[in-house]
Amino acid sequence: MRFLPVILLVALVVYALVDCVRSDDADMPVGLPKALWVILIVVFPGAGALAWLVVSRVSRQAAGQVRGGAAGRPSRPGPRRPAPRPLAPDDDPEFLAGLDRQRPAEPPAPEPTADTDADDETTDDGEPGTRS
Repeated sequence: MRFLPVILLVALVVYALVDCVRSDDADMPVGLPKALWVILIVVFPGAGALAWLVVSRVSRQAAGQVRGGAAGRPSRPGPRRPAPRPLAPDDDPEFLAGLDRQRPAEPPAPEPTADTDADDETTDDGEPGTRS
């Protein structure tokens, strides 16, 4: 139990350092550069880490950049996702309707006749004439 405060302090410092390093340079609170915040967190572990966490959270809330929104307030609007589409093509009514539009018109099939040679007016050499 003697090491619990030390472990908590180290965890707080590591979290604050990672959060500070991953923040954009344009989003640095109080106008201090990122390098100065890192130095403050390392040199004054408890106070620097707490100062970073408090000041960065307050400035992000003021700018409306808190992930997931603050308590009691909806998250900021983002890009809208398209409506989910069916997974299989046979479940998609638009796909099924498009099948008829994509299919080319089939030519009519010739009607079969019982005796095709009787109607043929050509000779064996392809010239029109009388049958022998």
